Order: sequence, then C-alpha cells, then structure tokens
Amino acid sequence: MNQLQNKIAIVTGASRLQGIGAAILRELADAGYDIFFTYWTEYDKKMPWSMNIEEPVKLKEELLKKGVKVSCMELDLSHPNAPEQLFMRIEEDLGQPDILINNAAYSTNNDYSSITAEELDKHYMINIRATTLLSSKFAKNFKKKTGGRIINLTSGQFQGPMPGELAYATTKGAVDALTITMAAELAPLGITVNAINPGPTNTGWMTEEIKSELINKFPFGRIGEPIDVAKAIKFLVSDDASWITGQIIHSEGGFKR
Repeated sequence: MNQLQNKIAIVTGASRLQGIGAAILRELADAGYDIFFTYWTEYDKKMPWSMNIEEPVKLKEELLKKGVKVSCMELDLSHPNAPEQLFMRIEEDLGQPDILINNAAYSTNNDYSSITAEELDKHYMINIRATTLLSSKFAKNFKKKTGGRIINLTSGQFQGPMPGELAYATTKGAVDALTITMAAELAPLGITVNAINPGPTNTGWMTEEIKSELINKFPFGRIGEPIDVAKAIKFLVSDDASWITGQIIHSEGGFKR
C-alpha cells in the first residue's frame, strides 16, 4: 500500500452498491488508492433495476472505512462542461488523478424500427462523447510523465451482434476505436489506455429467467459477478500492467454467444 500513497483513481457511474462501479471502487480502495467517484441518480432510478437514493452515501462511508481518502459528486456527464466540473472538483478535494475509469454508461432497448434521433443522441453523449472528453481532459492535466491509466468499459460489441440494443451497441462499439487511437496518442505522456469487456454481469438487472438462459453459455458454470471485472481492472491500473496499452480485453469467463 505504501507504493500507492497519494495515487488517485476516478471512477464514473458508481451509483449502486451492486454495480460494477462500486465493485471497482472497493477493489481499488482495498489496494490503497484514494477514490473519487461520480454518480447520476436520475438515470438509475428510471432503469428497471432502480436504486435507493442513499446508495452513493453508503458507498462513500464503506470506502472511508478502508482507510483511504474518498470524495464524490453527482454529475450529469451529458453536460458539455462536465469534464471541467469534474476535474476542478477532484483537484480541489484530492489532487491530480493518476487513473480514470470510464464506467458510466447509458443503455435502453431499441432496434431499427424504434430508434430515434433523440435516443441515439442520449447514448452518444454518455457512451462516447463523455468518455472521449473526460479522457482528453485527464491527459491534458496529467503531468507526472509515468503511471497514468485510462480504462474504458465496453461490452464486446465486436464479439457478436446485440439485437434490440442498436444505440448501445453502436456507441459502445466506438469506444474500442477510441481506445486504440488514444493509446497511441497518450503513450508519450506516460498514460496507458485499455478497454475491458466484462460480458453479461449480475449487477441486479438479471431475472432468474435470464440467468437460466445465460448460465450454460459460461464454461465455468456460473454468471459473471462485478468483482470479476473489478479484479481485472485492479491489475490493469497497477505498475505490473505498464506495458499493456491499446488493448480490448474480454474478461467474460469464456462466454459463448
């Protein structure tokens, strides 16, 4: 933990205690990173899984008990000024961040027959515009010359089709292209850029029917859990992963589509 003293990690989209964002935060806090996370309750409350408005506060309290510094803010990442607001706040509260994990996502069901410009724009603003602008701002602010990490969350859009999720698949697929190009641009700054696909993960959206349909597609005979991807991300942000960049990593337990 001593070698991580003063290392700061940002994780976006950590509203729910059962989500991937919360699992990432727990793993990083256990490893000794100071934490800054964002959340947006308006989105999660509208989703089928919903959330308790107290969850971000409970998450912060849980992380503080691990002995690291923790700060957070509710932030609408679709706002053009969101990156400026975020980095101003984190540097006031904790200092210059070393790690950015673009976990926030927007997802609703739609296909060719129901897609609208408005819904496509909502996906674009979070899944690709916010991810790009946050990564750009992080890189422009990063002055440490080594140890910078950006991790983007993707969903295996090039592993196979995602019928019924046209806007999500389209915008999340662009994250792969962003990752590969930005990795080349940011390497001279001492920043690695990778993306990770956790596959279907039990974050509260799976019904028992969905679980029974998916279980046989996992060779290990179980559904993916948030901690699975969180452990992979903990490695990718570590010094041991300093030679890994520009990669799209499928950490999904051999999931067969």
